[in-house]
Amino acid sequence: RPAPREKRQQTLLLIMDQETKRDQLQTRYNNLTKERDQLQTRYNNLTKERDQLQTRYNNLTEERNQLQTRYNTLSEERDRLQNLLYGLESWKIKCDHCQEGWRYFDSSLYFLSTEKKNWEESRQDCLERGADLVMINSREEQTFLFNLHLKAWIGLTDSVTEGTWKWVDGTTLTTGYWRAGQPDHGGLFYGQEDCVEIYYGQDDPVKTWNDDKCGTNHNWICEKAM
Repeated sequence: RPAPREKRQQTLLLIMDQETKRDQLQTRYNNLTKERDQLQTRYNNLTKERDQLQTRYNNLTEERNQLQTRYNTLSEERDRLQNLLYGLESWKIKCDHCQEGWRYFDSSLYFLSTEKKNWEESRQDCLERGADLVMINSREEQTFLFNLHLKAWIGLTDSVTEGTWKWVDGTTLTTGYWRAGQPDHGGLFYGQEDCVEIYYGQDDPVKTWNDDKCGTNHNWICEKAM
């Protein structure tokens, strides 16, 4: 059985050992607390940096959207101005030719004569103007010519083959806008009316063509593409 003195020494050693362990644990705790605080600070800094980057991203996105809107607006304005410029240039072309007796319709120019000639002479005049007698290719073009109120030669004839109507470019007629009873080739004078004129004194704008003798003098209409 240990003596009381020895027992006290053992107790003191045990206490000192526990105090040492306590101090070590306290040191570890303090170090961990310090490390935690450092990590928290780093986390806070990263969070702040992330928020700043998010703000910059949002600002750049908004700026990009604003620039895209401005780009779209400028593109629309450019297209509008180009259309206006095209319209002005077209109008200038039309006006320049209108001063010389030309009319404009659907990308073509039309010359309306003020004198009268036979069909061949009329066509020759058109050719000298860099055009040809008008070829009517649509209902809209027919209506446009009808509204000119002119009785005039057009570029249609069956002078090569009787009954086969061809335009001056050699293409065969597919859609005609004949007056009632036309073409009649002259009735009793069959085979004598081989050229076509357009009438204006009709109620129906798509029933105005009449075949007539090619040697008859009429006004004429020239056409050339723009």
